[in-house]
Amino acid sequence: MAGLFPLTARGLVVLVCVALALRLFGYGAMDLMVFALGVCALVILLGCLFSVVICGLVLQRRIQGAPDRETGGSRAFEAGFPNETGFSLPPVGLLPLVRLQWSWQYPDRVESRIRTAPDDRLEEEITPRERCLSSRVTRRFEVSDVLGLCRYSWRLRRDRECYVLPRINTLNKLPLLHSLAAEDGLPRQSGEPVGDRMEIRPYVAGDSVRDILWKNYARTRQLNVRLRERSVAQGQRILAYLLSGPDDEAAAAVARMALESGALGEDWQFSADGTETPCGEIDSALRAVARSRALGQPHSPGLERFLAQVDQRGASHCIVFAGAKALAASGALRHGGGFRGRFSLVLATDGLEESRRPPRWRRWLLRPEQRPGGGGSRSELLVLCRQLRGAHASIMLVDRATGICYDDNLRRI
Repeated sequence: MAGLFPLTARGLVVLVCVALALRLFGYGAMDLMVFALGVCALVILLGCLFSVVICGLVLQRRIQGAPDRETGGSRAFEAGFPNETGFSLPPVGLLPLVRLQWSWQYPDRVESRIRTAPDDRLEEEITPRERCLSSRVTRRFEVSDVLGLCRYSWRLRRDRECYVLPRINTLNKLPLLHSLAAEDGLPRQSGEPVGDRMEIRPYVAGDSVRDILWKNYARTRQLNVRLRERSVAQGQRILAYLLSGPDDEAAAAVARMALESGALGEDWQFSADGTETPCGEIDSALRAVARSRALGQPHSPGLERFLAQVDQRGASHCIVFAGAKALAASGALRHGGGFRGRFSLVLATDGLEESRRPPRWRRWLLRPEQRPGGGGSRSELLVLCRQLRGAHASIMLVDRATGICYDDNLRRI
């Protein structure tokens, strides 16, 4: 909708000053000078007003009638980084001293930037702050003069998919998640030799020559071989779920990393709050991660519905990703959602902070400092892990800011 009142606050102040000058002063020598200045200010204000309104109406019709040339809506954007959307406009050359700018109104938490291309076209660049999945994009266009006296604005909605994935930061590998998804992290004497080459023993007849430690033989003149450790085989199917809640951006990033790195194995089922049906492919699972952040009303928890929909035959493990501050979901997790296999919880945070008690004068005079970004103190997270320790077979804490994994006692893994 176009702006109904094009004068800004600065323009209103100029108009009021001009009206007072013309009303109060007479026709003396000094009064004529003030009168002339008031008339000049009024002419400038009216000139800016007509220029902005005329240019705004022309640009509004031109933009609404222009073909949709966006090419970035079908691909995934990255949160926290500049992304080119493909939306561009020709330069504003209708009237001088008039500028055009626009911003995103929906989805929220998206910062837009306008840059000039080599061919002088105005190109759009967005920086999303959080993940989202939306089927429409609403932009707010504004035409104003360089003095800031007048403006003309309107909104334009287009059916364009906005698909933003959470920022991974320093997360590049999740080695412990493989051991959570399958029981091949601990050696078993009765298992098959499928682990890493960790066992070292003297050479015996029948051992492969490729397993001999030749560097050790050159130094000690003793033949030793390195064999694979024995461990149990990987499970048949993995079930994974993402719980949405306050400060869950780090948990969504860990879930995305687990999906893209193949940490869930080959046979898995994934879902998240806001997704009705389980996902078995990487594309649909990543869309479920982006959709888990509700743009309107909060999503209702769907872990029990997910476990009831999937076929649990052959499933050996259920992994739940959640934010470290999403305590509202801990009540449903205590019962394991009716899952009979192994149940694990992966908590995520954006930084571990030492709990320091502020001085007494600071507690009396200042409000408690709010820690943005979903981080928490070590003491708070340790209490949370102790509360959830009896409900799960294992608990892992992942710090997205540093990429370090911790156990339920906050010891570095």
